Amino acid sequence: MAEEHILIVDDDKNMLEVLRFRLESEGYKVTITNMVKDALTMTKDELFDLALVDLKIDRNDGIELMQKLHRLSPEMPVIILTAYGTIETAVDAMKHGAYSYLTKPFDRLELCLQIKNGLEKSSLSREIRRLRALVGERYEFENIIGKSKKMQEVMEQISRTAEIDSNVCIYGETGTGKELIAKSSHLLSSRKEKIFVAINCAAIPEGLLEAELFGYERGAFTGAVRNKKGLFAQADGGTIFLDEISEMSESMQAKLLRVLQEKEFHPLGAEKSIKVDVKIIAATNKNLEDEVKSRNFREDLFYRIHVIPVYIPPLRERKEDIPLLVDHFMKKFAGNMKKEIKGITTPALQKLLSYEWPGNVRELENSIEYAVAMTTGDIIGEDLILQTKTVEQGELKPLKEAKNAFEKKYISNLISLTRGNVSKASRLAGKYRSDFYDLLKKHNLKTADFKSDIAAKMHKMHKK
Repeated sequence: MAEEHILIVDDDKNMLEVLRFRLESEGYKVTITNMVKDALTMTKDELFDLALVDLKIDRNDGIELMQKLHRLSPEMPVIILTAYGTIETAVDAMKHGAYSYLTKPFDRLELCLQIKNGLEKSSLSREIRRLRALVGERYEFENIIGKSKKMQEVMEQISRTAEIDSNVCIYGETGTGKELIAKSSHLLSSRKEKIFVAINCAAIPEGLLEAELFGYERGAFTGAVRNKKGLFAQADGGTIFLDEISEMSESMQAKLLRVLQEKEFHPLGAEKSIKVDVKIIAATNKNLEDEVKSRNFREDLFYRIHVIPVYIPPLRERKEDIPLLVDHFMKKFAGNMKKEIKGITTPALQKLLSYEWPGNVRELENSIEYAVAMTTGDIIGEDLILQTKTVEQGELKPLKEAKNAFEKKYISNLISLTRGNVSKASRLAGKYRSDFYDLLKKHNLKTADFKSDIAAKMHKMHKK
């Protein structure tokens, strides 16, 4: 049986019921409405595979409605239905984007054939777009802006692991876009047609978190007046994203571990367990290995979710992406606010590049939204950028010089962090050891200097 979802819009209620009966008997899921407004709202909230639209809907133009539907769902084929079977209206409908055209009263076999062909076209269009995203535009993940080497590496890693059902753990500071990366992984996987469920473990109290994740039976506790399907059950066949997983209590960690091990769970108050097939993507802004050492996070759960670690770089480590992000956010907010914004001044951009962005991409987005909202002209000036922040601005360096300065600082920080251990430093940098030695040589950095600094600091501490 088919599983495609079809929307029917017609002001003739008898026709709606006839079409619903015919198509449901063919195995399609059908939604009907006789209101233009409702059709648009439904298309915003639901993914339809095809629509049947009457040419005349209660004094409204069906072709105009079709164009609005296409703006909401560009790949959805629309078949126009009409009692006015003239060549001119048929040509006009096709010229404006209709997949095909049927004249009432229509033959049942012809209707089913047109729908079948339209659905095949819709499915093919979606698959072509998916393949182009994977092959032709390797790093152009929808909604992810970034041409820097670090972000290219992240997106390449996500594309390689998307088809694997192994658990993924995304590490990144607040505001780096961990949920966006998780959604991209889901949409690139074979689970893309199923649901993606996201929950912030830090935002929900422990007692409620268990009920949200696993659901409950009526009467399980005071206030449980009806059965509730938990997020794990909802995500069956799809992906569940557990943001800020490090904030889970110890008891919740134990319950989650059981789900990962057994692939089943008990809703609160239920006698029978529920089996699920879900891919787990977890995320945290903390170092889980440190949390394990501090006994704040279960070691066995850590090894379950830390199968494929993905590290999202903070914005200050990929500043070459800032101009791209600024352009993207300017266009987005200018469109939302119906403003004509042509660009941003060089001093304003320099100010953005000089700032360290503790709030990362989210902070940058908020800053650009403010600037677009407050500007009275078509160019965003320095006066609207980071008004309440202190930004140390130096002379804007050439790109090569700026990259070299950043690279040297980055390598120095890694060597200090690993106490002069080149093997650990190269592993953290994602480099081969020999390549890392080349970087040390390039910037005239000696590991012995860092070891000496560390020894001096330790000696000073012991003297205290």
